[in-house]
Amino acid sequence: MAGQAHPRKKKKEDQPLRRCIVSSEELPKDKMIRFVVGPDHQVVADIEARLPGRGFWLSARRDVINTACDKNRFAKAARAKIKVPSDLADRVEGLLARRCLDLIGLARRAGQAVSGFEKVETWLKSGKPAGVLLAAVDGAEDGRAKVRSWAGKSPVIVALTGDELGQAFARERAVHVVLAPGQLANKLLVNAGRLEGLRNIGVSSPQD
Repeated sequence: MAGQAHPRKKKKEDQPLRRCIVSSEELPKDKMIRFVVGPDHQVVADIEARLPGRGFWLSARRDVINTACDKNRFAKAARAKIKVPSDLADRVEGLLARRCLDLIGLARRAGQAVSGFEKVETWLKSGKPAGVLLAAVDGAEDGRAKVRSWAGKSPVIVALTGDELGQAFARERAVHVVLAPGQLANKLLVNAGRLEGLRNIGVSSPQD
């Protein structure tokens, strides 16, 4: 009907924003880390953003977390004396890496992921859709370049080592991995994006 208003579709980027207590910048939750103060008055990272209590948000970057620790930003935000681990950024990195590997492991057990150069090549060249591709950060650059060339518009994660990827497949090492589209791939992409901010290594955007 002419002139009828169409409801605005909810865009992917239309998600709740949170303010970083260091930069004061407002960002989507997927690009941030939530922290809470535990019963022992110590700051802990709430990777899944599910723990009870008031949350304090930081951009998912190592330098931002270090600044929050060095300048006592958590105590200022909480208006209370709290304990902040000196290795908080390392703890966050470890939690994010573990979460990524858990998601890859779940995808493998569900038959939604394979590893190995030839298996990944076969998957992609067959036209089978890919939700996320992973290339070990310490793998050969020519191998990563080939994976990127096959990926098309699928995102390529380069944030985990070959040894770490191998853990998800119960093997010594894995350099190339592909996950089918779906919830696990989406969650992996979010957590890997945070991890790259802690490791200063990137998740490449889909190619135009």
